[in-house]
Amino acid sequence: MALIALFLSAFGAATLLPLQSEAVLLGLLAQGQWSAAALISVASVGNILGSCVNWWLGLKIEHYKNKSWFPVSEAKMLQAEKIYQKYGFWSLLLSWTPVIGDPITLIAGLMKENFWRFLWIVSFAKVGRYFCVYFIFLGLF
Repeated sequence: MALIALFLSAFGAATLLPLQSEAVLLGLLAQGQWSAAALISVASVGNILGSCVNWWLGLKIEHYKNKSWFPVSEAKMLQAEKIYQKYGFWSLLLSWTPVIGDPITLIAGLMKENFWRFLWIVSFAKVGRYFCVYFIFLGLF
């Protein structure tokens, strides 16, 4: 049950929901019932899949941008597109960061970023973040 909770918190944290998967990971590491490799793997897969949902939503978002209920103005969409065009796919290395990471993955879909490149860069960033959390837990940083 704890691994499912970790997966769901990591998945949700990668979407636009305000969740913290690092706290769940640290709590489970402290319990010592599961290997660090298993916990990092579960958290990483959940977080990466959540980012893939953002990419897919970004890909489909253009179909709704002219609807009256759509929450983002066309000017804001164009501004986001310009930022992504300026920094390109390398901005996905920041996909792990709070506040800006989730919107970056959404914009990548909007900009029709190649999914496999998206997946590779986001996976690198997300797995790297969980390893850093683990090393902090061990007191290595």
